[in-house]
Amino acid sequence: MKTTLGISPKNISLYTQAFRHNSIAKEIKEGVKDSNERLEYLGDAVLNAIIAEFLFKKFPYKDEGFLTKMRSKIVSRNHLNQLSVKLGLNKILSQNSDPGLKYSSMHGDAFEALIGAIYLDKGFVFVRNFILNRILKFHVDVEKILLTETDFKSKLIEWSQREKQEVRFMVVEENGNGYEKQFVVAVMVQGEAIAQAQHFSKKRAEQLSAEATCIKLGIA
Repeated sequence: MKTTLGISPKNISLYTQAFRHNSIAKEIKEGVKDSNERLEYLGDAVLNAIIAEFLFKKFPYKDEGFLTKMRSKIVSRNHLNQLSVKLGLNKILSQNSDPGLKYSSMHGDAFEALIGAIYLDKGFVFVRNFILNRILKFHVDVEKILLTETDFKSKLIEWSQREKQEVRFMVVEENGNGYEKQFVVAVMVQGEAIAQAQHFSKKRAEQLSAEATCIKLGIA
């Protein structure tokens, strides 16, 4: 871990869990597995808060709508997947060899889980400095992202209207209960399931599944 990211872990088990995909995780209690999904949930919240503060300070004269769109672009699954691979996290992610995982969000999920692990292990100040000085400074081109379209749901709907294809978003499964509930959303094109994604937020799951669909259809 220190060689890969320059971090000296206090609790190595957190980082081990951060890179354990659900496909190989074991059930530990009532349907809950020792995968990276809980850390992903935490890391998602921490990452969004830090990116929000960063953008708030970087663009002092931009309104809420602009800041929200920019944050969505930076934390989009496509961007986080690319960032994760760039950092080499894909090489240490433990997963099975299911070819169906090719278009999943597992690499971006692992990055968020890593942020959650760092937060628990080192605290907020450390993880904030890590994101600002190690990730955003060297690996994120904010000016390029500014020009990038990342509302994949809107992009998919526009494509469907242009190509006269029926597109529907369908919740096909709900996993867990209470705060741990996750929604599995599938994108149906002409009645055929093209891709699906899972997240604690149904809207986020729709965006993730739309993103995966756009990639499969070659319109991302």
